[in-house]
Amino acid sequence: MDNLKVGVAAVSEACKKGKIEIGADGMLHLPAVTALPDDGEPRRMRDLIYQLIGDMQFPDILLEMDALCSVSEVLLGHRADTVAQLLALYAALLAHGTDIDAKTAASMIPGVETAQVSVAMRALETHGRLRRANERVVEFQGRVPLAAHWGSGEKASADMMSLDASRHLWSARVDPRRRTYAAGIYTHLLDRWGIVYDQPIVLNERQAGVAIEGVEQHNHSQDRIRLSLLAVDTHGYTNGAMAVAKLLGFDLCPRLRDLAERKLYLPAGFAVPENIERVTVKRLSRKAIRDGWDELLRLIASIRMGKIGADLALRFLSSAAQGDPAYRAAEHLGRLLRSIFLCDYVTIEDFRREIHTLLARGESVHQLQRVVYTGKLPTERGRRRDEMKAISGSHALLTNIVIAWNTARMNDVVERLRKGGMEIDEAWLRRMGPAHSSHINFRGTFSFSVEKYAQSLLRLPPTPRRAATS
Repeated sequence: MDNLKVGVAAVSEACKKGKIEIGADGMLHLPAVTALPDDGEPRRMRDLIYQLIGDMQFPDILLEMDALCSVSEVLLGHRADTVAQLLALYAALLAHGTDIDAKTAASMIPGVETAQVSVAMRALETHGRLRRANERVVEFQGRVPLAAHWGSGEKASADMMSLDASRHLWSARVDPRRRTYAAGIYTHLLDRWGIVYDQPIVLNERQAGVAIEGVEQHNHSQDRIRLSLLAVDTHGYTNGAMAVAKLLGFDLCPRLRDLAERKLYLPAGFAVPENIERVTVKRLSRKAIRDGWDELLRLIASIRMGKIGADLALRFLSSAAQGDPAYRAAEHLGRLLRSIFLCDYVTIEDFRREIHTLLARGESVHQLQRVVYTGKLPTERGRRRDEMKAISGSHALLTNIVIAWNTARMNDVVERLRKGGMEIDEAWLRRMGPAHSSHINFRGTFSFSVEKYAQSLLRLPPTPRRAATS
């Protein structure tokens, strides 16, 4: 309540100074975020860096990152016994994570049979393997010194991308933007650009539950940096979700599309400055929060202990539960938290810029994901839940591999240029990103030079010892 009083006073002061306006419709109207000064140097430096990196073939990137992160060892459960087994695994990753099928993947990689690819694809559906492989790559990317310029690893954004699919797929729905049937993949992207969680979802459903689930799964591990802030769009937000997120230890920060949702909910009797009274609604009950507090905490404890997923918990707190004490507590606590967030969002431009930057990075990664997965989900694919998870995880893994490889190469080029005497402003580096793909060839006949990395990727037979001589 103290934070709310300070925030409301700040909104009133901003209105007096003309920084924000209240229109005739009684809604808050915000000016566009002021663009940062741009003299073109960051863009030119980025182009120079990627020019020095040069054109690459995707198989070479895949092999190099596998040698650095032991991706194949995680996916197989051991180092590959033969080159054929390793190539079949790579083909399975491509068949799951791109728009090609097992037969096409086998034809792209000489020496691999379609049956081998199909077996490897089924093995990738094993629970947890793709997630651990993604974690390996993201951890490697986060250790690259350049990544520290982009963020601390404590903040992330979450958004969905849609894959065109057959209308006969159980999870396919009509994408309202493109008017085609599609399946959704929901990803959580760190401020350092790595995809830390992915999951298949159904289109046109509220995404607040899956947004919270991704953060809770990431924060569950004790040996990694916990997320303290998650930026989402309107679909990833509800009042109940803001309450659940706060009780789980992080802030859910939505970029609201509808101006009608930019109202400040206040309790009855709250002193409101006259100049902003039109944007306030006296529909916040502290009694409702108190009455349902114990039941709400039990639900949060169940999420934290893994007894129930956050997605299912948010379904329990949906509008169908109106009248339930836990629902009312979450709804009114969410209104309180949303009002505090909106006060900061409309009065602190740097905070608003940060939310927009996190979401813009997510859109940049979606463009890279579209390059990796250019076509339509085949008709026979995605009919099983495990298969959809494998498609989502493989797609995220291939995207993470490109991001991590670009980050490492960008860091090497920057260090080489600085040693050569070129001055590179750190502010320029903060405005560059590794979600770049025009220098990478993702199609054609793939040739894997496994012999260069055999010591790291294969289980080689032990070298026979020489017989002892007298």
